[in-house]
Amino acid sequence: MSSTAGQVIRCKAAVAWEAGKPLVMEEVDVAPPQAMEVRVKILFTSLCHTDVYFWEAKGQTPLFPRIFGHEAGGIVESVGEGVTDLEPGDHVLPVFTGECKECRHCKSEESNMCDLLRINTDRGVMLNDGKSRFSIRGQPIYHFVGTSTFSEYTVVHVGCLAKINPAAPLDKVCVLSCGISTGLGATLNVAKPKKGSSVAIFGLGAVGLAAAEGARISGASRIIGVDLNANRFDEAKKFGVTEFVNPKDHDKPVHEVIAEMTNGGVDRSVECTGSVSAMISAFECVHDGWGVAVLVGVPNKDDAFKTHPMNVLNERTLKGTFFGNYKPRSDIPSVVEKYMNKELELEKFITHEVPFAEINKAFEYMLSGAGLRCIIKMDA
Repeated sequence: MSSTAGQVIRCKAAVAWEAGKPLVMEEVDVAPPQAMEVRVKILFTSLCHTDVYFWEAKGQTPLFPRIFGHEAGGIVESVGEGVTDLEPGDHVLPVFTGECKECRHCKSEESNMCDLLRINTDRGVMLNDGKSRFSIRGQPIYHFVGTSTFSEYTVVHVGCLAKINPAAPLDKVCVLSCGISTGLGATLNVAKPKKGSSVAIFGLGAVGLAAAEGARISGASRIIGVDLNANRFDEAKKFGVTEFVNPKDHDKPVHEVIAEMTNGGVDRSVECTGSVSAMISAFECVHDGWGVAVLVGVPNKDDAFKTHPMNVLNERTLKGTFFGNYKPRSDIPSVVEKYMNKELELEKFITHEVPFAEINKAFEYMLSGAGLRCIIKMDA
C-alpha cells in the first residue's frame, strides 16, 4: 500500500462554486476510500460537453459546490475494503458509468447499462454511505457522475475504473473515458458497417468524428458527414469523411438528398447531435431492406420521434446506444489496445493542452467551438 493509504490527502482541485462561473483552484481534503472504492491520483484529464452542460446547470437542478470532470487517466493510490482486482500503481481510466459484474445487465452480453452504477448526474455523493469524500474546511463538496477528475486525487467506485495497459500514454488515452468511446462504439459495436459500405454521420463534433473514425476502421468506402456548420468539414476529412452535406444548402429534406447520393440510402447511419429532426433524418436516410440507424445524441425531454410505420416495415432498423455499448471494465482496455496497435488514432482528437492552473481556458475553448478535446495536465 502507498504511504498515504488510510490518510486524508490534501490536494488541489478546481471547484465550481456556482453555475456557469469560472472554477476556483482550492485546497481540498480527499478522504480515504471506503469499501469497494479506490482513491486515484489523476495525471491527465479532459473537458467534455457533459461537464459544461451540468456546470451551466441548463434545465437541471443545480448541485454546488461541485468538482466536475469525468474524462481522465491516473494511477491507483490506495484501495478500500473488498477491492481485489486493483492495487496501488495500476493505471486506470475513470468512467462515468460502471460495471458491477453482478447485475442482470452486467451479466448480459447485450447490455452495458449496469443497475448499480449507471450514470447518475444528481447523486453527488458516494454509494457506500451517501457522503462526499471531498471537503474544504469541513464543508462537503459534491462529486460529479462518480468520477470528479478535476482534482489531483479523487475517490471512485471500483466498478467505474478500467484497468489499462501501463504502457499506454495517459495524456492520449484519457479521452476514451466518455465521448470518443461513445461515438467509436456506436459504429463498431452497434451499427457494424461492413467493409465497402456507406455510412452517414449526423453531427461532426467530437462524438460524431469518433463515429466516423469507427467507420474508417471498419473499411467503409463512403462516409458522408452531415452538419449545419461548414467549418467542420475540412477537419472531418482527417477522420475518414469522404463527402459532406449541409442541410442549409438544399431545398429538400436531408434524407432525400442522401438517398439521391447513394442510390436509395446509406447502409448505416449514426446520429450524434441530440436533435430529434436529425434523428428522424438519420433513420429515414438508410436503405430499405438492410439499413441500420443508430441514435447516440441525447434529445430534449419533451421531444418525440415520429416516422411513418412503413419505414420500419420496409426493413429499416433503428437502434440506440449508451457509451457505445462498451462495458467499462471489460471492454475499455481493449479500446486502449486499438490505440496501442495503431488501429485507432487519438492524437487528432486532441487540439489543445493546458496546465491544471489554467483549466478555465479549456472551458473557453469548448464554449467558443475551438477544437475538440483539451488535455489538462495536472502537475504542470
